Amino acid sequence: MQQQILTHQQIQHKIERIAYQIYEANVSEKEIVVAGIQGGGLLFAKKIMSVLKKITEAEIILCTVHMDKKDPLTSGVSTSLAEEAYANKSVVLVDDVLNSGTTLIYGVHHFLKTPLKQLKTAVLVNRNHKKYPVKADYKGISLSTSLQEHVNVLFEPKKNRVYLD
Repeated sequence: MQQQILTHQQIQHKIERIAYQIYEANVSEKEIVVAGIQGGGLLFAKKIMSVLKKITEAEIILCTVHMDKKDPLTSGVSTSLAEEAYANKSVVLVDDVLNSGTTLIYGVHHFLKTPLKQLKTAVLVNRNHKKYPVKADYKGISLSTSLQEHVNVLFEPKKNRVYLD
């Protein structure tokens, strides 16, 4: 049975709040790289970007992070931008749900191979079942769920929502 956790309007509010937090942490930056993990993370990153573009004059650069979420160690991590495009810049790594932390920690590891001004993480839903010591710097909502429950994020025009299965 699905239980709705966040409505479209609540998600919009959380996107705006996260975008303002990112802006406040990067107020003096001329460029901010928003790196969305392919899938829901990329969709969430695009939504954050659209708000950032309205509230800051900084150039907002979108980066897609590619990996096999089930096996990032074997697949490796790659990005749509060359390393030089985000070197010495402020980067925000974005995913929709922080479950075990596997996806986020491999994404963080990839960016740590390059000198950066700062690296922060943002998620819409932060679950409290991590296998790795990774945290979300910006989060929409934190949920204490059982391991059997599944968080489902749906990004659809005017019908964004988060369900717990």
